[in-house]
Amino acid sequence: MMVRALSADFLKIRGKGIWLLALIAPIGLIAMQALNFGLRYDYLMKVYVADPWGGLIENILMFVPIAIILGITLVCSLVANVENQLSSWKQLLALPITRTAVFSAKFVMVLLVLCVSCILLSVGTPVLGFALGMDMQNIPYGDLIRLGFVPLMGAIPLLALQLWLSLTTKNQGIAVSFGVTASVVSLFALKFPDWMPLKWPLMAYIGPGQTKVISAGLLLGAVITLAGLIHFNRRDVN
Repeated sequence: MMVRALSADFLKIRGKGIWLLALIAPIGLIAMQALNFGLRYDYLMKVYVADPWGGLIENILMFVPIAIILGITLVCSLVANVENQLSSWKQLLALPITRTAVFSAKFVMVLLVLCVSCILLSVGTPVLGFALGMDMQNIPYGDLIRLGFVPLMGAIPLLALQLWLSLTTKNQGIAVSFGVTASVVSLFALKFPDWMPLKWPLMAYIGPGQTKVISAGLLLGAVITLAGLIHFNRRDVN
């Protein structure tokens, strides 16, 4: 049942700009670092002379949390807006399909869209390294994969909360404002205590106890998703 709902959701988002957003986010991060390294190449190569690849990944990583949180915010809002614009919530939930399947399908779809962005970031980073003349024999493939996917695992609680807000709040301005505020605040995440979820996308990659951070992110994400699902199931539809 969820597979049918997921297939229908993918058809609905065609032409809505969601896939374009999934492309823009990683390309924008890579383009920003292309400009950064292009303008300060000699200086940065001296700073990271022992590990140029590590330096490139470090510079990209600092902006990954804000990109992920903004991406989560916009994708969740656009997904909810598809139903809001068509005023189709009542018709959708009147179909012989459970609300659990509807909610779960939208969660999986948002996650898959974000995974596409993660793949593009992991693939695009070595392309930039090649363009910058870095040694292609020493590409840290493991770190590149982690760069794309590990921060997303730490951001699962934010994804769950943002989807909950987007699907149960008709005024998307509330959900978007919350997400944009969270993304801006995440720029100062290193100053936060370790228990704050806004810090987890970064800690999942560079912090101590990375496995614990990822596990906490997945667990809290599951709890918030369950709470959102219960609320969605009980929600009145106009």
